Amino acid sequence: MLCASGRPLRLITWLALPFLFGSAVLGLTGLSGLLVGAPHDIALSSPLFGAAVAVGAAGSGMVAWHAPWQRTWLRWGYLGGLLGVGVAVDGVRFPVVAVVAVGVPVVALLLVQYVVEKRRSAETTDEHITTGDQCR
Repeated sequence: MLCASGRPLRLITWLALPFLFGSAVLGLTGLSGLLVGAPHDIALSSPLFGAAVAVGAAGSGMVAWHAPWQRTWLRWGYLGGLLGVGVAVDGVRFPVVAVVAVGVPVVALLLVQYVVEKRRSAETTDEHITTGDQCR
């Protein structure tokens, strides 16, 4: 049983998590490059995909899996495939403006989602305290 903010992740949310993380990191990197006058393009890197896979692996324990086979095959197959894609596209370059145009809104989306979940967690915690429910 999960308490307060420990609600399970939806599968579709978990599948998007590594891409959202990678997009946010690239967007912030591109933004800082624009601010300091760095080159006009930015390259994808295997370490970025590795970090995105690590975020996906960390979040995979909170997923509401629909079938038992998903816990093993989808979880590790998806993350392994994503890591393989990261190795294959290492060095592919994108214009910084395009990366910032995608990445910065993703950062905003993630921040809004964080605030919403934080409020929901606080409301749920307050509700548990006032009703005397305890999470175990």
